[in-house]
Order: sequence, then structure tokens, then C-alpha cells
Amino acid sequence: MRVGKALALTLALSLLPTPGGTHDAGETQRLPVVGLAPDFDLTSQDNQPVSLADYRGRVVAVTFIYTSCTDACPVLTALMVRVQHDLGDAFGSKIAFVSITVDPQRDSPQVLKQYAEDFGADLAGWAFLTGNAAAVAEVGRKYGIFAQRTEAGDVDHTFLTSLVDRHGKIRVQYSGVRFDSEEFRSDLLNLAGEAG
Repeated sequence: MRVGKALALTLALSLLPTPGGTHDAGETQRLPVVGLAPDFDLTSQDNQPVSLADYRGRVVAVTFIYTSCTDACPVLTALMVRVQHDLGDAFGSKIAFVSITVDPQRDSPQVLKQYAEDFGADLAGWAFLTGNAAAVAEVGRKYGIFAQRTEAGDVDHTFLTSLVDRHGKIRVQYSGVRFDSEEFRSDLLNLAGEAG
């Protein structure tokens, strides 16, 4: 039965468009423009409306998680917390993180706030977002995320972290949750330091 589910998920993922600009290790030149980042109107851990347009002028890392995940999401969140600390003063002022839940039925603003606090996320520069199920699913689809609830109540989903430049354009996407944190930090700082 699990093999059938895994096969169905693999087939469904293969039907999605391949994300452009996924990061190649060792890339040293200016990151290419993948395309305009899809906007969103969601709700933060403080129950405030948040859109991507609110971040214009800052570099934003947009990723997708859910709080009751017990394997990959905590790994990704911990990696981002490490990078948050390594960014120093640039975090919050020039660089922001946005984590969008793929489980809006359970991840209320209060649940997301507790998750953020448990991980040590600096909410001055990091928003954890939720919304109604249709809105969240639409945002995920636009960012290339596939999510499906399992019989056990978990959510199988793809892991894709998009770096959005100060002008609202996706410049690179990291696939998975175990990418190089130093490369991630360097890309964020390079985008923040770009002229114009």
C-alpha cells in the first residue's frame, strides 16, 4: 500500500512543471532571473495580513512547511534558523524569510507562532503564514509545490525554497531540505548587495 502511494506521489510530481533556476552547486556568477514571483495575500503568526509586495526592497526566501511534520520540515526550519543567525544585521533589514504552511487546517496563526518560537525564529524578519485552504493551495501551486494529505493525516509535499530579489523576481530555487547553508547565505547576501 505504501509503495502505491509513493508511486502515485512520484507520478503526480512528475506532471508538475520543473522549477527553473534550481541551484547548481558551485555557481559563482550573477544569479539569473527565473521569473516574477507570484504574489500572495495570507495571514501571519500575529494574525496580520501579509503579501509578498510588503517585502519589496528586501530579498525574501519563500518556503513551505507544516508544524506537525516530524521529518523534513524541522530540518529545513533548523537550517534556516542557522542561516538567520549567520546573516547578522542584514536579517530583517535587507533579508526576510517567509514560511507558508501546507496544512492550513491545523496551522492557525497561534500554532505557527508557537512553532516559530520553539525553533528560535526571529519574527522581526521571518513570517509564518497561513490562510484558507484554497488560497494556500493556490500559492503553493504557483510556487511549484505539490501537497497531499495522507491517510495518517500527514502532508506529503515537495520542498522548494525560492529566493526572491528586491524587485519581486525569483532568482534561484533550492530543492529539498539539505542544501548547503553557506551557499544559501551567500546567495541571499549577494542578492541583497546587488546594485539597482
